Amino acid sequence: MTQLSSTITGMHILLIHQAFAGLHDAGGTRHFELAQFLVEKGHRVTIIASQISYLSGKNENKKPKWVIREEPQAGIVVLKTYAYSGFHRSFIHRMLSFFTFMISSFYAGIRVKKVDLVWGTSPPIFQAWTAWLISWLKHVPFVLEIRDLWPAFAIAVGVLKNKILISLSEWLERFLYHHAERVIVNSPGFIEHIKKQGADKIDLIVNGVNPDMFNPTLDASGWRHEHLLEGKFVVMYAGAHGLSNDLGVVLKAAKLLLNDPEVAFVLVGDGKDKPKLMEQAENLGLNNITFLPSVAKSDMAITLAGCDAAIAILKPIEMYKLTYPNKVFDYMAAGRAVILAIDGVIRQVVESAGAGVFVPPGDADALAEAIRALQLDPDRCREMGIAGRRAVEVHFSRINQADMLEKVFMEINCHPQNNIHRD
Repeated sequence: MTQLSSTITGMHILLIHQAFAGLHDAGGTRHFELAQFLVEKGHRVTIIASQISYLSGKNENKKPKWVIREEPQAGIVVLKTYAYSGFHRSFIHRMLSFFTFMISSFYAGIRVKKVDLVWGTSPPIFQAWTAWLISWLKHVPFVLEIRDLWPAFAIAVGVLKNKILISLSEWLERFLYHHAERVIVNSPGFIEHIKKQGADKIDLIVNGVNPDMFNPTLDASGWRHEHLLEGKFVVMYAGAHGLSNDLGVVLKAAKLLLNDPEVAFVLVGDGKDKPKLMEQAENLGLNNITFLPSVAKSDMAITLAGCDAAIAILKPIEMYKLTYPNKVFDYMAAGRAVILAIDGVIRQVVESAGAGVFVPPGDADALAEAIRALQLDPDRCREMGIAGRRAVEVHFSRINQADMLEKVFMEINCHPQNNIHRD
């Protein structure tokens, strides 16, 4: 059956995103916030996500189902589909999780009616192929969003080594770039790479934050009391505890500062490497480190308010110089000085804003020195936090990014050849 698309001011957008997180989940909530904005503009958004937490690798539902439907607010429907739960066990198990989600998300997505546009996001790149296939079958535009360069990052970090899998992944990457109506990137560092891979219609909608979700003046004395951190200079890392995050360097810095009783480290989050990191910290006698579980985005304001400075760190890999990590913008919105152990384009953001200090990735001595310097100069530390908050309000507000996203979607939907779809 063929029918006219919905009016331009009322699109139905289908997003395929395995690691999607809502405000009450741990993880990045960029897509939920963008969906909220699109709904405020009169559109509808259906999101197909995994039932498995991307951070913990676990299914929180006691009785997993093929599809679980949720409606967090009017205009937004989330369909959580089945995926294999051995996500953190090994590379093979991770691939099984990706492929089972490809199948289950296709099953759910093809049944969603009256779709005007399909939005695929990568990584993992496999779900983007599912998004393209659904768009092709429904005769509607396909928009590809690149959040990380996959498979390039997986190859650089040594996770993807098999030559056949590398060739197939790079072929799939080029295929998706060629078949996307538009390609959206969240970092300017990605543009050159994807142009070389064949993308030509590229829109830069950078990572950022909703400043209203954070309050730099929030009183976190209760939070500090609860975690025995009163009177401490608290340095926090909040995010995934995985291979790329290089948190072993943070532990080495904590050991170097072990004799300073005023410095306390807090690592918030979850991931494959967390049990190993906790064991390592215990073996090193690091009583200046507190490990806390993942925190929902709705609780991040009070959590970040409890620290004096926050660490963003990745392994010293050349490809990581291209990234705009989510957590950096959260730290800045919370008004906390950023200790940045990531070089490249994000360093330009932090340094141009005066929002923090850069330390060479992989250098525990430099990290410890930067922490000590901020501890000894609390006024400078606070000034950096204020400058970071000001920068995100002006340049990295989620509201501005959502405006840009809607403009891209509207331009695509206005094309005459895109005004017919099949259900």
